[in-house]
Amino acid sequence: MSHSLPVVAIASLGGTISMTSSDAAAGVVPTLDAAQLARSVPGLSDVATITTSSLRQLPSASLRYDDLMEALVWAEQQVAAGARGVVLTQGTDTLEETAFLLDLFWTLPAPLILTGAMRAPQAAGADGPANLLAAVRVALHSESVGRGVLVVMNDVAHYARWVSKGDSLAVQAFVSRDGGVAARLVEGAPAFFHARQARPGPLTRPVRAWPKVALVTAVLGDDGELAEMAVKGGYEAVVIAGQGAGHVSFAFAQRIGVLAEQVPVVIASRAAGGSTAFQTYGYVGAEIDLAQRGARMTGWLSALKARLLVAALLASGVAPGAVGDAVANWSRLTRQ
Repeated sequence: MSHSLPVVAIASLGGTISMTSSDAAAGVVPTLDAAQLARSVPGLSDVATITTSSLRQLPSASLRYDDLMEALVWAEQQVAAGARGVVLTQGTDTLEETAFLLDLFWTLPAPLILTGAMRAPQAAGADGPANLLAAVRVALHSESVGRGVLVVMNDVAHYARWVSKGDSLAVQAFVSRDGGVAARLVEGAPAFFHARQARPGPLTRPVRAWPKVALVTAVLGDDGELAEMAVKGGYEAVVIAGQGAGHVSFAFAQRIGVLAEQVPVVIASRAAGGSTAFQTYGYVGAEIDLAQRGARMTGWLSALKARLLVAALLASGVAPGAVGDAVANWSRLTRQ
C-alpha cells in the first residue's frame, strides 16, 4: 500500500454488507468488521490508503440516534487527522434515514459517503465490494467536496436530501425521484449532474435527550385517533403522512386542530414522490384548512425525513413553538 495515496477512512456499522451465514440464526447475520470488508475489495488499495474502524455490528433497523452521533464524531476526527473523505457502511433498511440525519449535522466540506449492500457477501453477484469501491472513489473525487452526505449504491451517488429505498430486495433499490441523482460512476469516476447548491446551515448538535416523534400514516376511514393516542402517550410531535398532497379526513382534521395546540404537527405526503400542496385545496382536511388549524406542510420532504428533521430540531434545543417555522423554511429550500 502506497502512503503517497490519499487517505480514506472506512467504518462499519453492520448491515447486509457485513453479513455471513449463521446456522444458529438460520440466516445471515452481521459478522464482518471494517478491515475484513476492505480486504475483500479488489483494487481498493490501489486507489487510496485505507484506514478502518468498526463502530457497530448491527442490522440497520437497530441503529439508534446515539450510534449515529458517535459515527458523526468519528467521521469528523478522521477528516481532522487527514482523511480526504469518509465512508460508512451499514444496512440498507434505514440508509435513507441515517444519511439524512447525518447530513443535518455534517459541517465539513469533505465528503461523507454512506454505502451498503443488497446481497450478502457469499451470495452470487454480491454487490458489497463494488459498492464500497465506488464509495471510496466518490469520497476521493474533488467534485464531491461541499455536497454534504452522499449515498453511493449500484454505481450511483444520491444526495441525502432526495434518496429513498424504492425496492425491498432489488440491487437497484435506491432512487432519487424528485431531485434526481447526484452522479453516476463512469469508468471509476463520478459524473455529477448538478452544480453545488447552497445548503442550509447545519443544525446545532443535540443538547437534550432525543424526543419521541410519532409518524402516523393517514388511511381510508382514519379519524386520527392514533395520532391523538401518541400525544397522550408522551410523543412530543406528530408527523402525518397525508393522503395525496397532504390531506386527511374531516374527523382527522378536527383532531389535528386540537393536537397542534399541544405539540408541533407536520403534514407530509404518503405518496412515493412529489410535494405537498400549500394553497390548492380548501376543503376540510386539505392543506389550507390544516394550516389554519396550526399544522405545517413539508413540501418535498418525505414523511420519513420530516420526522427526523423535527426530532433533530427539538433535540437541538429549538422550542416546540418554533419547529413549524423551521420546517416551513426547509420546505422552501432545495437542499442538494
